[in-house]
Amino acid sequence: MVRVESIGKSYRAGRHEVRALDDVTLEIGAGEFAAVQGPSGCGKTTLLLAVGALLQPDSGRVTVDGQDLYAMPLERRAQFRATTIGFVFQQFHLIPYLNVRDNVLAPTLALAAGDARMRAEELLERFNLTERAGHTPAELSTGERQRVALARAMLHRPKVILADEPTGNLDERNAAGVLEALAGFAEEGGTVLLVTHDREAASRAARIIRLDSGRLVSDSAAPSKMDVAAG
Repeated sequence: MVRVESIGKSYRAGRHEVRALDDVTLEIGAGEFAAVQGPSGCGKTTLLLAVGALLQPDSGRVTVDGQDLYAMPLERRAQFRATTIGFVFQQFHLIPYLNVRDNVLAPTLALAAGDARMRAEELLERFNLTERAGHTPAELSTGERQRVALARAMLHRPKVILADEPTGNLDERNAAGVLEALAGFAEEGGTVLLVTHDREAASRAARIIRLDSGRLVSDSAAPSKMDVAAG
């Protein structure tokens, strides 16, 4: 479960202060798939980074799986993030000199995960990457690279996955596969928070949270695919 309580975050832009998040409160339960939408610069990525224990808010509290993230010492927070939260980004962030299998296993370089290799093989099969396991990222298609990033995010069986525009560089077929995997993770009891500009991608979530100028302006059930097509 993710709980955000009255968080605020500001940045300096020259002489001006920009309020990236302004008194945002929300809760996303286990087994829930929520999408965050809004115009560019509205605070979507800032919210994702705060929930991911990567950016401390100026005010308020962020709780993940019952733990107050920013009450933890830095080392404990980093360990908690590594074991509890998975990240999927638009740019993949794969290690170019490692093959597919070792990219999936990369999070275990800092963790003692005894079943990591077996888990990696399961994920390679799940994402149809077994035959590509010995290839480097440069030898993969864009869709394959994103599937590697998804497998890596799921390696340590996180309770939360945070995805920032994960379908932004993908064609329709590969985008559908990524969204299916995220929906499956939620169905298995995980929490998914997806940042996306894409209405079709957002419609795969059960809930859509809208931000504007750093403020939460709506929080409602996602429209059906029929509604999206009609719009």
